[in-house]
Amino acid sequence: MRSPKLAALELKRFGRGKLPRAALVAILLLPLLYGALYLWSFWDPYSRLDRIPVALVNDDKGATAGGKKISAGDDITKNLRDSQVFDWHEVSDSEARKGVEDGTYYLSLTMPADFSERIASSSGDSPETGALQVRTNDANNYIVGQISRTVFSEVRTAASTKSSRSFLDKIFISFSDIHDATEKAAKGADQLKDGVGKAKKGSKALSDGLTNAKDGSGDLAAALKKLDKGAADIERGTRGVANGTQTLADKVNGKADKLRPYLKDNGKKIGDSARLVSDLSAAMRHNLELITKTGPAARTGAHKASEKLDGIYRKRCENDPTPDAELCKATKQAKTAAADVTKIADDLHELSKDSKGDLKKLDKELAKVQKQADALAKRAPHLDEDLEYAVSKINELNTGAHKVATGADQLHTGLTKTKNGSVNLDTGIGKLKKGAGDLDGGLFKLADGSTDLASGLNSGVSKIPDYDREDRDRRTEVMADPVKLASQSMHKAPNYGTGFAPYFIPLSLWVGAMVAYMLIQPMNRRALAAGASAWRIALAGWLPVTTIGFLQVTALMSVLHWGLGLEMSRAAGTIGFLALVTGCFAAIIQWLNARFGAAGRILVLAVLMLQLTSAGGTYPVQTSPGFFNAIHPYLPMTYVVEALRRLISGGSIGPVWQAVAVLTAFTVGALALTAISARRKQVWSLDRLHPDLSL
Repeated sequence: MRSPKLAALELKRFGRGKLPRAALVAILLLPLLYGALYLWSFWDPYSRLDRIPVALVNDDKGATAGGKKISAGDDITKNLRDSQVFDWHEVSDSEARKGVEDGTYYLSLTMPADFSERIASSSGDSPETGALQVRTNDANNYIVGQISRTVFSEVRTAASTKSSRSFLDKIFISFSDIHDATEKAAKGADQLKDGVGKAKKGSKALSDGLTNAKDGSGDLAAALKKLDKGAADIERGTRGVANGTQTLADKVNGKADKLRPYLKDNGKKIGDSARLVSDLSAAMRHNLELITKTGPAARTGAHKASEKLDGIYRKRCENDPTPDAELCKATKQAKTAAADVTKIADDLHELSKDSKGDLKKLDKELAKVQKQADALAKRAPHLDEDLEYAVSKINELNTGAHKVATGADQLHTGLTKTKNGSVNLDTGIGKLKKGAGDLDGGLFKLADGSTDLASGLNSGVSKIPDYDREDRDRRTEVMADPVKLASQSMHKAPNYGTGFAPYFIPLSLWVGAMVAYMLIQPMNRRALAAGASAWRIALAGWLPVTTIGFLQVTALMSVLHWGLGLEMSRAAGTIGFLALVTGCFAAIIQWLNARFGAAGRILVLAVLMLQLTSAGGTYPVQTSPGFFNAIHPYLPMTYVVEALRRLISGGSIGPVWQAVAVLTAFTVGALALTAISARRKQVWSLDRLHPDLSL
């Protein structure tokens, strides 16, 4: 009988009763317990992290930096709630501590009271690091602690980046402020340079002008000295005239009746006295004429000197930000003296400027006195005849003489003050002349310094960066997070279950074949007893389990694809490859059972454990101890896991063809070993009749 018929007879045994049928169904569905059920339990755990209760403690009191309110704790709290990473519960620190301890919360995140203050300190004099406090308890769940470290590392990175961004933004703004301020300073230095240049020219002109002013003030002082002397003479003369006319008037008025005989006898003397008064009046009018002629020139010089001194004082003392105190003091004294002289000169001008001026009036009065004196002298021989007329004229003469004396007194007093002021003016202008020379020398040095300053600031402006808002934001972004992970996930698994499917699928198929050989004989006893070919016996024991394996693959992959949503990059290739895997696993397990009998079942389990620990299905095998690295290349599940990863997630197909070759070799080799075992089993021995171990 051929091998397929023997295999069919073996499978028909499971259709003879309810229990065998149930056993066959159980064998078919057993891989689902290892494959679909395991994968289902943690198919996508990261999508359900929002069900994990976690304590959130926000004790942050906020802070103020740069005039802005910072609430880093509130910002992080809002972002965490919006992210829905965990099931956040805002509680106090004591509640969080107790909850993590007793398992109410898997972990806690605490933002201390000074969290914002520490972040804000980055822009102050004493920067500090803001610390997020994470509390975990591996006694609750170790994996949650690992996940939380990843999540909170991202939270810390985001918070640090935001804090750095704020700090760096201020730095770049400060660069722009410094640039603008330096640019303004450069413009100011240019203006200073131009101003100092003009000031240098002005100081030279001032020095030259003060030299001329010094000469003019000297001339003014000399002229005023002469005027004062002449005014003194006029004052004395007019006072004498007034005294004389008063005496005359008193005598005339007191002895008018007695004067007629006297005048008649003394007409000649009276005429001589009148001529004397006329001569004195003429002399006085001459002096007044001298004052009138020289006064305007003196007044003009006084005004020019005063105006120059006022201009110098305003420019060098009131408008200059760095005035020379000594120079300003001397200038002020000279300015005051010049003002006094100008006032006196103006007074003289007012006295003589028109026909209504006091000097003009005085001249008129003197002219009248002279005229009256001449008339009196002319009429003196006839005074006795015109006594009444003479008395009245004498009284008029007396009144006019007193007015002239008073005016002369005022004139003398004013000219005395003017003379003193001109002396002070001359002294002050002398000091100003010396100060102007010093100023001219200082401004020469200042001009050189301001040129160097302007050149340096203009050169510095081009070296200080000036960032606009867009450029500042871009640079802040780069410096706050200078190293970014350019992550490119090739053939990315969409979820946790898809990533682990290449590991659990071969596990479930190995277990399915292992259980199948618990119910199906690895070698057909009828064929052994009939002395059939060893290869026919091996294939007759291998084909039933392989056929069941194909059905197991169909059931498992159907549930994974349509039930759990497993997407395969190469679906047909995956199914075909798993058919080969099933045949390979069935061949290996068949041989272990055929060769070692009851002990073979233990070896099957041991080989499964070795494959699971060395296949690299979870962590890379390089992270395992050396023993597992040593056996890794020699076990079939190693190649199954690698090939399934490429078939399900995509990628190079090279490892798939390598796995096909390796599994084909394992299958053929295991069937050959089973055939050898079948040949041996055709010889009965005492150990076969009475085995030491039976399972």
